[in-house]
Amino acid sequence: MDSLRAALNDSGVTLHCGQNMASVFSHPIPAAAIIVAFGPRVIPPRLAAAGLLCSVLPDLDVVGFKFGVAYAEMLGHRGFSHSLLFALGLAALGCLFAPLLKSRPAIAFFFLLAVTLSHILLDALTTGGLGVAFFWPWEETRWFLPWRPIRVSPFSLEAFLSRRGPDILLSELRWVWAPSAAFAVAGLTLRRIIAR
Repeated sequence: MDSLRAALNDSGVTLHCGQNMASVFSHPIPAAAIIVAFGPRVIPPRLAAAGLLCSVLPDLDVVGFKFGVAYAEMLGHRGFSHSLLFALGLAALGCLFAPLLKSRPAIAFFFLLAVTLSHILLDALTTGGLGVAFFWPWEETRWFLPWRPIRVSPFSLEAFLSRRGPDILLSELRWVWAPSAAFAVAGLTLRRIIAR
Protein backbone atom coordinates (compact mmCIF):
# COMPACT_ATOMS: atom_id res chain seq x y z
CA MET A 1 0.00 0.00 0.00
CA ASP A 2 2.88 2.38 0.76
CA SER A 3 4.31 1.98 -2.75
CA LEU A 4 0.84 2.61 -4.24
CA ARG A 5 0.41 5.69 -2.04
CA ALA A 6 3.88 6.99 -3.10
CA ALA A 7 3.10 6.41 -6.79
CA LEU A 8 -0.22 8.18 -6.46
CA ASN A 9 1.34 11.13 -4.66
CA ASP A 10 3.96 11.40 -7.42
CA SER A 11 1.19 11.47 -10.03
CA GLY A 12 -0.81 14.12 -8.17
CA VAL A 13 -3.62 11.79 -7.04
CA THR A 14 -4.65 12.10 -3.40
CA LEU A 15 -5.47 8.96 -1.43
CA HIS A 16 -6.87 9.39 2.09
CA CYS A 17 -6.96 6.17 4.12
CA GLY A 18 -7.52 4.21 0.88
CA GLN A 19 -11.30 4.33 1.22
CA ASN A 20 -13.16 7.42 0.03
CA MET A 21 -16.16 8.61 -1.96
CA ALA A 22 -18.77 11.30 -2.06
CA SER A 23 -20.86 10.68 1.07
CA VAL A 24 -23.71 8.20 1.10
CA PHE A 25 -26.03 11.10 1.97
CA SER A 26 -25.46 12.87 -1.34
CA HIS A 27 -25.58 10.13 -3.96
CA PRO A 28 -29.41 9.85 -3.97
CA ILE A 29 -29.91 13.63 -4.14
CA PRO A 30 -29.59 14.05 -7.95
CA ALA A 31 -32.00 11.12 -8.40
CA ALA A 32 -34.46 12.74 -6.00
CA ALA A 33 -34.15 16.00 -7.92
CA ILE A 34 -34.99 14.27 -11.22
CA ILE A 35 -37.96 12.53 -9.56
CA VAL A 36 -39.33 15.84 -8.26
CA ALA A 37 -38.60 17.71 -11.50
CA PHE A 38 -40.43 15.23 -13.73
CA GLY A 39 -43.11 14.12 -11.27
CA PRO A 40 -44.96 10.82 -10.78
CA ARG A 41 -46.68 10.83 -14.17
CA VAL A 42 -43.27 10.45 -15.85
CA ILE A 43 -41.42 8.70 -13.04
CA PRO A 44 -43.90 6.52 -11.14
CA PRO A 45 -43.15 5.54 -7.53
CA ARG A 46 -41.74 2.09 -8.35
CA LEU A 47 -39.37 3.54 -10.92
CA ALA A 48 -38.45 6.30 -8.47
CA ALA A 49 -37.55 3.68 -5.83
CA ALA A 50 -35.46 1.77 -8.39
CA GLY A 51 -33.72 5.03 -9.31
CA LEU A 52 -32.86 5.83 -5.71
CA LEU A 53 -31.44 2.32 -5.38
CA CYS A 54 -29.41 2.66 -8.59
CA SER A 55 -27.99 5.97 -7.36
CA VAL A 56 -26.22 4.19 -4.48
CA LEU A 57 -25.75 0.71 -5.97
CA PRO A 58 -22.26 1.34 -7.40
CA ASP A 59 -20.92 1.65 -3.85
CA LEU A 60 -21.85 -1.96 -3.02
CA ASP A 61 -18.32 -2.60 -4.24
CA VAL A 62 -17.12 -1.68 -0.72
CA VAL A 63 -18.30 -5.13 0.39
CA GLY A 64 -15.21 -6.39 -1.42
CA PHE A 65 -12.99 -4.90 1.29
CA LYS A 66 -14.40 -7.48 3.72
CA PHE A 67 -13.27 -10.24 1.35
CA GLY A 68 -9.77 -8.89 0.76
CA VAL A 69 -10.46 -7.17 -2.56
CA ALA A 70 -8.02 -4.28 -2.86
CA TYR A 71 -9.26 -0.79 -3.66
CA ALA A 72 -7.22 -0.61 -6.88
CA GLU A 73 -8.55 -3.89 -8.33
CA MET A 74 -11.36 -3.79 -10.89
CA LEU A 75 -13.65 -5.47 -8.33
CA GLY A 76 -12.48 -2.89 -5.77
CA HIS A 77 -14.02 0.47 -4.95
CA ARG A 78 -14.74 2.66 -7.98
CA GLY A 79 -13.84 -0.21 -10.30
CA PHE A 80 -16.25 -1.94 -12.68
CA SER A 81 -19.32 -0.82 -10.72
CA HIS A 82 -18.35 2.76 -11.53
CA SER A 83 -18.22 2.16 -15.28
CA LEU A 84 -20.39 3.21 -18.19
CA LEU A 85 -21.00 -0.48 -18.93
CA PHE A 86 -22.34 -1.06 -15.39
CA ALA A 87 -24.66 1.97 -15.74
CA LEU A 88 -25.87 0.74 -19.13
CA GLY A 89 -26.47 -2.73 -17.64
CA LEU A 90 -28.65 -1.34 -14.83
CA ALA A 91 -30.52 0.81 -17.34
CA ALA A 92 -31.09 -2.23 -19.59
CA LEU A 93 -32.48 -4.17 -16.61
CA GLY A 94 -34.81 -1.24 -15.93
CA CYS A 95 -35.96 -1.34 -19.53
CA LEU A 96 -36.56 -5.10 -19.27
CA PHE A 97 -38.54 -4.74 -16.04
CA ALA A 98 -40.35 -1.53 -17.07
CA PRO A 99 -43.83 -3.12 -16.79
CA LEU A 100 -43.04 -4.12 -13.20
CA LEU A 101 -41.83 -0.56 -12.55
CA LYS A 102 -45.08 0.81 -14.07
CA SER A 103 -43.05 2.75 -16.62
CA ARG A 104 -42.42 2.93 -20.33
CA PRO A 105 -39.20 1.10 -21.26
CA ALA A 106 -37.45 4.17 -22.71
CA ILE A 107 -38.19 6.27 -19.63
CA ALA A 108 -36.98 3.49 -17.31
CA PHE A 109 -33.80 3.09 -19.35
CA PHE A 110 -32.84 6.77 -19.52
CA PHE A 111 -33.82 7.57 -15.93
CA LEU A 112 -31.85 4.65 -14.47
CA LEU A 113 -28.91 5.44 -16.73
CA ALA A 114 -28.93 9.09 -15.60
CA VAL A 115 -29.10 8.34 -11.88
CA THR A 116 -26.40 5.66 -12.02
CA LEU A 117 -24.15 7.95 -14.05
CA SER A 118 -24.79 10.72 -11.52
CA HIS A 119 -23.15 8.53 -8.87
CA ILE A 120 -20.13 7.90 -11.07
CA LEU A 121 -19.78 11.57 -12.01
CA LEU A 122 -20.05 12.70 -8.38
CA ASP A 123 -17.21 10.36 -7.45
CA ALA A 124 -15.16 11.70 -10.37
CA LEU A 125 -15.65 15.21 -8.95
CA THR A 126 -14.15 14.36 -5.54
CA THR A 127 -10.74 15.38 -4.24
CA GLY A 128 -9.50 11.93 -3.30
CA GLY A 129 -9.41 8.25 -3.98
CA LEU A 130 -8.32 6.52 -7.16
CA GLY A 131 -10.85 7.89 -9.64
CA VAL A 132 -13.52 5.89 -11.45
CA ALA A 133 -13.03 3.08 -13.99
CA PHE A 134 -15.47 4.78 -16.36
CA PHE A 135 -14.36 2.99 -19.53
CA TRP A 136 -13.98 -0.51 -18.06
CA PRO A 137 -13.63 -3.13 -19.63
CA TRP A 138 -12.13 -1.31 -22.60
CA GLU A 139 -9.48 0.20 -20.37
CA GLU A 140 -8.68 0.04 -16.67
CA THR A 141 -7.59 3.64 -16.16
CA ARG A 142 -9.19 5.38 -13.20
CA TRP A 143 -10.52 8.81 -14.16
CA PHE A 144 -11.29 12.05 -12.39
CA LEU A 145 -12.91 15.03 -14.02
CA PRO A 146 -10.56 18.01 -14.49
CA TRP A 147 -12.58 20.04 -11.98
CA ARG A 148 -12.89 18.37 -8.56
CA PRO A 149 -14.72 20.63 -6.08
CA ILE A 150 -16.34 17.97 -3.86
CA ARG A 151 -14.40 17.08 -0.73
CA VAL A 152 -13.95 13.35 -0.50
CA SER A 153 -15.81 11.57 2.30
CA PRO A 154 -14.33 8.71 4.34
CA PHE A 155 -16.22 5.43 4.64
CA SER A 156 -16.09 5.21 8.40
CA LEU A 157 -18.69 7.01 10.47
CA GLU A 158 -16.03 7.83 13.05
CA ALA A 159 -13.88 9.63 10.45
CA PHE A 160 -16.96 11.32 9.01
CA LEU A 161 -17.88 12.65 12.47
CA SER A 162 -14.42 14.11 12.92
CA ARG A 163 -13.48 17.75 12.28
CA ARG A 164 -13.54 16.98 8.53
CA GLY A 165 -17.24 16.10 8.63
CA PRO A 166 -18.69 19.65 8.53
CA ASP A 167 -16.33 20.61 5.68
CA ILE A 168 -17.44 17.55 3.70
CA LEU A 169 -21.12 18.30 4.29
CA LEU A 170 -20.72 21.96 3.33
CA SER A 171 -18.90 20.94 0.15
CA GLU A 172 -21.68 18.52 -0.77
CA LEU A 173 -24.40 21.04 0.10
CA ARG A 174 -22.76 23.53 -2.26
CA TRP A 175 -21.87 21.24 -5.16
CA VAL A 176 -24.57 18.52 -5.00
CA TRP A 177 -27.58 19.52 -2.91
CA ALA A 178 -27.95 23.16 -4.05
CA PRO A 179 -27.77 22.46 -7.80
CA SER A 180 -30.06 19.45 -7.38
CA ALA A 181 -32.58 21.54 -5.44
CA ALA A 182 -32.47 24.22 -8.14
CA PHE A 183 -33.10 21.58 -10.82
CA ALA A 184 -36.00 20.08 -8.83
CA VAL A 185 -37.61 23.49 -8.24
CA ALA A 186 -37.17 24.49 -11.88
CA GLY A 187 -38.75 21.24 -13.08
CA LEU A 188 -41.61 21.48 -10.61
CA THR A 189 -42.26 25.10 -11.57
CA LEU A 190 -42.22 24.26 -15.27
CA ARG A 191 -44.63 21.35 -14.73
CA ARG A 192 -47.04 23.65 -12.88
CA ILE A 193 -46.86 26.30 -15.61
CA ILE A 194 -47.55 23.69 -18.29
CA ALA A 195 -50.45 22.24 -16.28
CA ARG A 196 -52.32 25.61 -16.20
